[in-house]
Amino acid sequence: MLSKDILKTVNRIELSVRGPLDAMMAGAYHSSFKGNGVEFSEVREYVPGDDVRTIDWNVTARMGTPYIKKFVEERELTLMLMVDASSSSEFGSGKEMKGEVMATLTALLAFAAIKNNDKVGLLIFTDQVELFIPPAKGRKHVLRLIREILYFKPTHNKTNLQVALEYVGGILNHRAMVVVMSDFQDVGFEKAFKILCKRHDMLAVSVTDPRESELPPVGLVEFEDPETGETMLVDTGDASFREAFAREAKRTQKATKEIFQKMSVDYVRCEIHDEFKDTVAPLIEHFRRLQRHQR
Repeated sequence: MLSKDILKTVNRIELSVRGPLDAMMAGAYHSSFKGNGVEFSEVREYVPGDDVRTIDWNVTARMGTPYIKKFVEERELTLMLMVDASSSSEFGSGKEMKGEVMATLTALLAFAAIKNNDKVGLLIFTDQVELFIPPAKGRKHVLRLIREILYFKPTHNKTNLQVALEYVGGILNHRAMVVVMSDFQDVGFEKAFKILCKRHDMLAVSVTDPRESELPPVGLVEFEDPETGETMLVDTGDASFREAFAREAKRTQKATKEIFQKMSVDYVRCEIHDEFKDTVAPLIEHFRRLQRHQR
């Protein structure tokens, strides 16, 4: 049973994703993924040009004339949402922190899943698996996922994508769509990603704050690494420092994108804006682009 305060927050999030959700569905969220393959539908009489490999020999023997098996694409999906809850997600220079935006993006994808009668599961991770909720269907289940992603308190601060990816690889028995939501401030996860890619469709969604790319000139500022606690005093009034900071941020963003390109993993970077529709725009465009490529 959700408390009134939690239910109010969940309802607010559901309202905020309604427009982007409609845009995502129009962008063919469902047709973007491969699904679980094919399933048997029915048999019909063979006609010239049919693939002889689909002949059902048992039915053919009974009927005395060739029959083939018809198959349809199995469209029910399992969507596994992996969400980074390390301390770097607690950074935010605007109205919302990265973790809050990840929660809203997660809710958006979860609502898209139930609109298509798909199963959806949740894994929250830091440098260990903090919470796992097995995939299931239904609105009640999705509300539980949203509640957890909003109010769950992790026990660790750091990030270890490899641990989380290996865990998911061990518990998903059937092909799934796996969405990894993180700022990807980690290294050494490529091998685990590659292994998971062999069995599942993968999407990496990077959530970043504008101040991670560019600093305003506001004088002396003490920076703290949220995962290690290390601090550093910098002079943001120094133009050369701001320029070097921006160059390094661009280099890091490019390097992260190239990691996923080399693995042939779809990658979307969502930078936080005041309006959620602007933040989620790259994700919606991703689904639209996939739909265009399938035509």
